[in-house]
Amino acid sequence: MGFIEELKWRGMIHNIMPGTEEQCKKEMTSAYVGIDPTADSLHIGHLVGVMMLKHMQEAGHKPFALIGGATGMIGDPSGRSDERNLLDEETLRHNQECLKKQLSKFLDFETDAPNKAELVNNYDWMKDFSFLNFARDVGKHITVNYMMAKDSVKKRVGSDSKNGMSFTEFTYQLIQGYDFLHLYQNHGLKLQMGGSDQWGNIVTGTELIRRISGGEGFALTCPLITKADGSKFGKTESGNVWLDPERTSPYHFYQFWLNTSDEDAAKYIKIFTLFGETEINEMIARHNEAPHAREIQKAIAKDITIRVHSEEDYNAALEASQILFGKGTTESLRKLDERTLLSVFEGVPQSDVSRSEIENGMGIIEFLAGKTQIFASNGEARRMLKDNGVSINKEKVKDSYEITTADLLNEKYILVQKGKKNYFLVKVV
Repeated sequence: MGFIEELKWRGMIHNIMPGTEEQCKKEMTSAYVGIDPTADSLHIGHLVGVMMLKHMQEAGHKPFALIGGATGMIGDPSGRSDERNLLDEETLRHNQECLKKQLSKFLDFETDAPNKAELVNNYDWMKDFSFLNFARDVGKHITVNYMMAKDSVKKRVGSDSKNGMSFTEFTYQLIQGYDFLHLYQNHGLKLQMGGSDQWGNIVTGTELIRRISGGEGFALTCPLITKADGSKFGKTESGNVWLDPERTSPYHFYQFWLNTSDEDAAKYIKIFTLFGETEINEMIARHNEAPHAREIQKAIAKDITIRVHSEEDYNAALEASQILFGKGTTESLRKLDERTLLSVFEGVPQSDVSRSEIENGMGIIEFLAGKTQIFASNGEARRMLKDNGVSINKEKVKDSYEITTADLLNEKYILVQKGKKNYFLVKVV
C-alpha cells in the first residue's frame, strides 16, 4: 500500500494538494513536519504529525523533523488569540536535544538506508539572515493581500480581535514558507505536512518555491484531533499529556489511552498505532460484540505506552491499574516504584506519621484514629476492623494488628484502605 493510501484509510488526511499522491508514487520523496520547540518534551498532540512521518519512512520515503527554533522565537498565530513568550537560544538547543530523543522512538535516525530520518532546526539558516536581505529576497515575492487572506491572520486582525497581531507574528507565514523553500533548495524536500490549521502557512511555502525556484512543492494536512464530546484531544484536568515521564507519569499516560471513549478509540487506533487495516477491523468487530472488555482501548494503551516508555513501564502501569481497581495484591503493590505509587494514588487523602513512633510498633486503632484520623474515633475504627473492612497495603487486618517499619512501601509509605473504595496514603517521615 502506498503512503497516501495508508493515510487515507487511517483517516489522516484533511487537505491534499493535487499531484501529491503522484509525486509519492513516482520516487522516494522527502517531506517534513514542523515541531514547536517551546517545551523540552513532545505531548500527544504532536503524535499525529510524528505518525505521518513514521508512515512515510515505513513506505520508503525520507522524513525530516523540523525544529522551529526561529519560528519558536516568534510564535505561530494559527489557532491563538494572543502572542506567546519568546525563547532564548540556549533553551531552544536544550529542547531540541530532548525532542530528538523522543522522536527516535518513532523514527530511525541511525539507519544506513537513504531514507534515514533527519532533524533540522530553522534557526540554523535564519539566525544570520538580515532583515534587509529577508525583505528583499523573500518578502517581495509575496503580497500583503495574499498574506491577509489567510484565516490565521484574518482572525487576529479582524474587528472581533482584542489584541490584534504584532508585525513579528505577521511575518510567521513568510518564515515558515521560507523554511520550505530552503529545504527544497538544499535538501530536495518536496512535501510539507502538518495539522489542518497549517494549510495556509504550508501553501505559502509552495508559492515561494514556485515563484523563486520555478519548482513544485506539495502540501498535505491531517485533521485536528478532537474528542467525541468536542473537547480538545490530549488535554486533561492537569494539562497536556506529555511523553516525558517526569511531566506525565507512564501510569497516567497509560490511563489516558485506557479511558478513551469507544467512539474515540475506534479512531485513535488507526492514527496512533501501526496495526494493519484487517487487524484493526477485526478488533473493532470484537469490541462491538463485547465493549465492556475494552479491547481497543487496551490495545492502544499497550502499544503506545511501550513505544513511548518501555515494556517494563507498561507492565508497571498495568499492575498499578489492577491495584487501584481491586485486583492487585500486596506483592504487586510492593513492586511499584515511588513515582508510580504516587501517580496511582494522586489525590487520595494523605497524612504524616513519625518514623520513631512506629519503629517499636503502634496499635492499629491508635494509628487509624489517633495519629492519622482516618477514622473519627476509636469506636468507629474498632467496628470497621471487626467487620473486616480495613486493609493495610491490600491485606485485611484485625484490631490486634500492629503497624511497624515492615509495613513501609518504598521505605516511607503505608496504604490504608477503608471499605472497598476509600484509600488513604500515610507518609512516614
